Amino acid sequence: MLLILKAIIIGIVEGITEFLPVSSTGHLILVSHFIGFEGVSVAEKAYIDMFLVVIQLGAILAIVVLFWNKIVDSIKPKNLFNIRGYGFRLWLNILIAFIPAAIIGLLFNKRIEASLMYPKPVAYALIVGAVLMIILENKYRKINTTSRIEDISIKQALSIGIFQCLSLWPGMSRSASTIMGGWIGGLTTAAAAEFSFFLAIPTMVAASGFELLKLRTPMNEVQSIALVVGFVVSFLVALVVVEKFINFLKKKPMRIFAIYRICIGSILLILAFSKVITL
Repeated sequence: MLLILKAIIIGIVEGITEFLPVSSTGHLILVSHFIGFEGVSVAEKAYIDMFLVVIQLGAILAIVVLFWNKIVDSIKPKNLFNIRGYGFRLWLNILIAFIPAAIIGLLFNKRIEASLMYPKPVAYALIVGAVLMIILENKYRKINTTSRIEDISIKQALSIGIFQCLSLWPGMSRSASTIMGGWIGGLTTAAAAEFSFFLAIPTMVAASGFELLKLRTPMNEVQSIALVVGFVVSFLVALVVVEKFINFLKKKPMRIFAIYRICIGSILLILAFSKVITL
């Protein structure tokens, strides 16, 4: 029951943070650390690493549900197999934006896990990412003109893809990284966020599949139940959060998320260097 309770907590955190520019991976690492959701044996650590990635698919499923009509329309033959069709352009751009982080992730996955998958690097990333968000939003937010993902160019997609590589540093945030890449490429915040949602589909499916392939020890019954519970909870929470986030972006700047990141990162580092907590 304790494992399932922890799975519920992690699922809630994932559902809230996956599409907000605050880093779901960073929050999952921090919360896991504080609630003791960390394995002792190699098999337990492998399960938890897999769990933290796979439950993100629950949040991705929320995107599929919320954008179902647009996704279905994009894969209709007249749109998908027509070089000028909306679907062809959309998925070509998603592929282009997906490739850079996929290559870097495959090449440096082990080094990233060994060096950065810990609370202290996450705290640094939260602050660094927040500063970048403030600088780039101030510079680009009011001058960008591409407001529809249908109008994104290959060059803009590549800009987003390059910036998505920053999200390989846990705590930077995949959402924040892709939105910043969108700003530099000329996208409005709402368009950059929507493209980020679509880009999350192949990115997180690939990451989850990679983690499942790495899992050498079969899950026991309790672990399987915990995974399903975490998945469902993250899906339900993300359904609510994404819709509210989209409405927020249409009216407000993202500075509030940057301030939150700086506060959380700074508090963690102060407590760590004061030796109040161990990170």
